[in-house]
Amino acid sequence: MSARLYLEDLFIGQRFRAGPVEVTAEAIKAFAAQFDPQPFHLDENAARDSLFGELVASGWHTAALTMRMLTESAPFAGGVIGTGGRLEWPRPVRSGDRLAVESEILEIVPSRSRPDRGAVKIRTITSNQRGEAVQILTARVIAFARPKP
Repeated sequence: MSARLYLEDLFIGQRFRAGPVEVTAEAIKAFAAQFDPQPFHLDENAARDSLFGELVASGWHTAALTMRMLTESAPFAGGVIGTGGRLEWPRPVRSGDRLAVESEILEIVPSRSRPDRGAVKIRTITSNQRGEAVQILTARVIAFARPKP
């Protein structure tokens, strides 16, 4: 794993990349069975009659895979701790898709009341193997300052 990143290490325009991670039908069904048990996530036949026309991953499955890749590629000291944001799923994720993420720091605001941290606005785009965005997450996360010796 990369060295931990502190507030002082971050800059606007900084990018982080990770992936690919392949999504299988088995993984789609297993996640859905536990967290989002809808027919178009669980059964190919039922999915054919849905809006999607085939088995697709839950958006929350996509979000979980994105979080895994984000924590691998952006090892913020103290963790990637979100404080809010916007989540979009412009396209479904299908079995066989290979997902990758690219994150970009859009804004950094040091805290005036807590000098040991700041707020970082980061946009993370999760794309499939064709380069199509399947999820767009724009979030605010906490970044901790490097501890004073």
